[in-house]
Amino acid sequence: MRVIHMTAGVFCVLSLMIVALISAVDIAVYGNINYFQKEYQKYRVTESVNIEEKELLLVTKEMMSYLRGTRDDLHIKAVIDGKEQEFFNEKEIAHMEDVQVLFIGGQWLRVISGILFVIASAFLIFQNKKEFLLKVLRNGMIFFIAAIAAIAALISTNFTKYFVIFHKIFFSNNLWILNPDTDRLINIVPEGFFIDTSIRIAILFFVMILGVSVICSILLKLRIKKTGV
Repeated sequence: MRVIHMTAGVFCVLSLMIVALISAVDIAVYGNINYFQKEYQKYRVTESVNIEEKELLLVTKEMMSYLRGTRDDLHIKAVIDGKEQEFFNEKEIAHMEDVQVLFIGGQWLRVISGILFVIASAFLIFQNKKEFLLKVLRNGMIFFIAAIAAIAALISTNFTKYFVIFHKIFFSNNLWILNPDTDRLINIVPEGFFIDTSIRIAILFFVMILGVSVICSILLKLRIKKTGV
């Protein structure tokens, strides 16, 4: 039974980590349109695209709706250079179809991971392994805190390199390689935007798993104090 308990504990840690990571991405990307507004101002996006900020934010909202799967396509019209025209070209639309698959797949993965976490946790609780569950979660989260720090340090040495590696892993084509002279997408979300967003995701993820670790530590202390063990 020990092996079964350990396996259930590993499932708890990994599934909760996945839920926290995807939730961090969700909050960072969908959390607040004001974040995009600040990023657009920071990187002077409206000037590079020659579009009004209000118009660009409307395009952004529609793009987010598309990624969530609540909009059918990315054929979005906007006033650019004083003329109404399609904001995204066919190459960008094709690339964003791939991105949408990742986003929606991530949402399903979060749901599945959440279910696995509940099942594995319930199994350990019914096996009278509450203290074991708390210790596994606490130690597992501490491990991922250290892992985040190591990964963040590595990526910070050459963000562009690891940005390219990420795209090569998750995309089977070269549609993600955009041209700033012909593709507006690269102008509204430049590399600086991805750096800022990655930091935002890492901080949110760190706070979430740190919170889990702290809560588990508190519950363990209360349990030990109550039992006197």
